[in-house]
Amino acid sequence: MDLTGQGESAGLVAHPERGAVLGEVHARPFAPLETPRRLLHFAFLTDSRQAAADRTALARFCTDRGVPPPQEGAKHHRARFGETSLRWEQHSEFTTYSWELPGTTTPFLPPTGALPHGMRALPQPGPHLVSADLHLLPQQPGLDLEALFDAASLAASQVDNAGAVAATDFRAGADGFVRILVLDGGLTPARAGALAQRLLEIETYRLLALLGLPESQRLAPSVRETEETLVQIAGTMTTKAGLAADHALLDEMTALAAKLESEAASANYRFGASRAYDTIVQQRLLAIGEQQHDGWPTISAFLARRMAPAMRTCQMLQDRQGDLATKLARAANLLRTRVDVALEQQNRDLLAAMNERTRLQLRLQQTVEGLSVAAIAYYVVSLFGYLAKGAKDSGWLPIDPGLATALFVPLALLGVWLAVRRIRRGHGEG
Repeated sequence: MDLTGQGESAGLVAHPERGAVLGEVHARPFAPLETPRRLLHFAFLTDSRQAAADRTALARFCTDRGVPPPQEGAKHHRARFGETSLRWEQHSEFTTYSWELPGTTTPFLPPTGALPHGMRALPQPGPHLVSADLHLLPQQPGLDLEALFDAASLAASQVDNAGAVAATDFRAGADGFVRILVLDGGLTPARAGALAQRLLEIETYRLLALLGLPESQRLAPSVRETEETLVQIAGTMTTKAGLAADHALLDEMTALAAKLESEAASANYRFGASRAYDTIVQQRLLAIGEQQHDGWPTISAFLARRMAPAMRTCQMLQDRQGDLATKLARAANLLRTRVDVALEQQNRDLLAAMNERTRLQLRLQQTVEGLSVAAIAYYVVSLFGYLAKGAKDSGWLPIDPGLATALFVPLALLGVWLAVRRIRRGHGEG
C-alpha cells in the first residue's frame, strides 16, 4: 500500500511535502508482542553529527549480519536478528534502541547481563540517558510486587481497560535498568505492543522532561544574584545623582541585562523541551487508561507527585527570568530618562552660556565699530587738513584752513559711519 501519497491522483500536482506529512502518522506503528516477551530499551542524547554517525554504525551492524540496513536519512528502522528484533528511532535530540527478546515466566530473569542483545556491539551514539527493562508476563495470582520493587516508590495500575497490570518503582537497579513489569490479563498482541511502547515512552520522556531541573538549579543562584544586584542599583538611583554616577549605573545595568539575556537564551530551549516532553508523558498516561490496583499509587499519581514540582520549578525560574528582564528594562528606561534630562539641562546651560558670550561679543563689536569710526574719521580729517593748508598756500581756498577742517569734521564722521553701515549690510549683519 502506498503510504507516501506520491501516486497519481486524478493528475493533480502534489505539494512537495505531501508524502512526508501523510506518512508521518504511519512512521512509528506499534509492533505486536506475544506474551511472554522481554524488552530492553535504551535512549541516548544525540546531535545532528552524532545521529548521522549512529545511522552509519547501525547500517554497518545490519549489513554485517545479512539484515537490510536503514535507508539513507531514515528516522526509524526495524530489524530482526534470529529470535531478537530491534526497533530503532531517531528524534530531534535523542535516539532510542528497543531490543525485543524472548521472555521467561519468571520476572526479570535471567538478569540483563545475561541477555543477548546487540547494544554491546554498537558504538554508543551519545550521552546515555535511559535504560529500561520491560518484562511482559502472563498474570500470576499472588505475585508479590514488593519483592520485585522498592515499596517506597512502587506504582502499580490496572491499564488498558483492566486488561493488564503495570508496575514499576522508577529506580535504576544495580544493572542500571529501570524495571517495568506488565502482567498480561488477556491482551491481544497488538494491544500488548501498544501498551509496552507507551510505557517505554513514559519512561523516556519522563527523564527527558526532567533534564530541565538541573538547568534550573544551575541558573537559580545567578538569577537570585541578578535580582539582588537590581535592588542595589535601584537603591543607588535614589541616593546618588549626577551624570557620571548615572552613566556608571547604566553601564552596570546594561551588563546585567546582557548576562540575563544570555542565560535565558541558553535555557529557553531546555525549558521549552521539558514542557513539551511533560505534555507527551501526560498524553501517554491518559492513553494507557489507568485504574487503581491493590491500593498502590497509580503511575500517573506517582509521577504527578514527583514530576510536577520539578516542572513547576523550571516554569518558576523561567518566569523569574522573564519578570527580571522586564524590571531591568523598566529600570534602564528610567535611568536613561534621567540621563537624558540631565543632558538636556546641561545643553540648556551650555546654550545659555553661548548666548551670553554672543551678546558680549556683539557689544564688544559695536564698541570696536564706534572706535573704528572715530579713528577713521580722525585720519580722514587729518588728510583734509593737509589738503586745506596746501589749497590756502596756493590761493585756492579763500577761508582759514583750520576753520575749513573744523567744518569738515561732521561730514567726515557722517561719511565714515555711513560707509561702515553699508559694509555691515553687505555682510548681512543688519
